[in-house]
Amino acid sequence: MERDLKLFPQDNIGDALWQMSQQGDDLSIPREIQFSVLFASEQQALKYGQLLLENNQKLSFCPYPDDKDYPWEITAYPEVEASYENIAAYQELLENSAQPFQGKYDGWYCVKKGE
Repeated sequence: MERDLKLFPQDNIGDALWQMSQQGDDLSIPREIQFSVLFASEQQALKYGQLLLENNQKLSFCPYPDDKDYPWEITAYPEVEASYENIAAYQELLENSAQPFQGKYDGWYCVKKGE
């Protein structure tokens, strides 16, 4: 199958979704997608987490030992279709809302529905 660049642009999100599609994943099935944001201080992370909770977002909070400058992680878990538009829009929302807390977006992850 030829890659549709409107559905799978040539960037990190589009490349990951294209690979998932090529492996037989039905991206139209809603699933939990994990989006992580890192913080330099526990207090900043907790304030950001409170903002997400106030907006009815499912999240987790934990230490992140892989980055000494940003050792705290908030991960949000929206359940959506794995489309470029959904992932890019949620990423932008997290990046913009994390700015006042000096958060650093760290990426997204999801598993094939049913795994």
